[in-house]
Amino acid sequence: MKRVLSLLLLVAFISSCVSMKTFKELEQLQTETQTALDSTTIKLNVCEEERSEAVTALNLLKQENDFLKSNNQELITNISGLTTLTQKGAENLERSLESLQEKDLQIKTMQEAVTRRDSVTLALVTSLKGVLGDISDSDIQISVEKGVVYVSISDRLLFRSGSHTVTSAARNVLGKVALVVNNQPDIEFMVEGHTDNVPISQPGIQDNWDLSVKRATSVVRILQNEFDVSPERMVAAGRSYYHPVADNGTSANRALNRRTRIVVIPKLGQFYELIEQGLESSP
Repeated sequence: MKRVLSLLLLVAFISSCVSMKTFKELEQLQTETQTALDSTTIKLNVCEEERSEAVTALNLLKQENDFLKSNNQELITNISGLTTLTQKGAENLERSLESLQEKDLQIKTMQEAVTRRDSVTLALVTSLKGVLGDISDSDIQISVEKGVVYVSISDRLLFRSGSHTVTSAARNVLGKVALVVNNQPDIEFMVEGHTDNVPISQPGIQDNWDLSVKRATSVVRILQNEFDVSPERMVAAGRSYYHPVADNGTSANRALNRRTRIVVIPKLGQFYELIEQGLESSP
């Protein structure tokens, strides 16, 4: 019995010893597992934080990407609009340049036409001065104003006082004028009669209007009938005393106002024809 009890005590002792060892081992394993779990939890929390930060960064990047896409589209639209505006601006500029070139061409053509007209005027003045150069300057004055040629012949050279009958000496002067105008068949001219302001008291003459017109028609008739100037090229006009060149207060000034003036009429039709010819011949 004692031996059995001892054996049982030995077995219990041995069994008790084995359980304690196993317990310690399990306790150690549990401690290590808890440590690993805590470490893993910490790492998991860190990963969660990093993931959250990454998601936030990704959302920011998406927002920036969307913003850039929107701006990019807006820039593309603006560039397209600017391209359209640039094309329109270029077209408008091209049209403006073409218009300026046309205007420059027109101005150049008009200048050439004016030069040609002035050349004709210069030739006419030169011819008149050439044939009338031996006559006193106080009796005949030749001038050019704004492209118009004026030949002013004094009253004392053409007519007797208060008369509209052309003197013999005047016929010589008119013959020289006719020689020049007949050599310029393209020009037209007007003969103007001018008087002073002294009332006329001659039979058959009503007033200074009447006298100025009769003197103009007398000159025109002589140019036509005696020197073969074409009547279609002439105009007879009377100005009375309403266009004086000097004050009528003195006899000398009244003598200046009593005159017959030949005015070369600009032929605007021919001038415009010169311009049109110039435009047609331009490239």
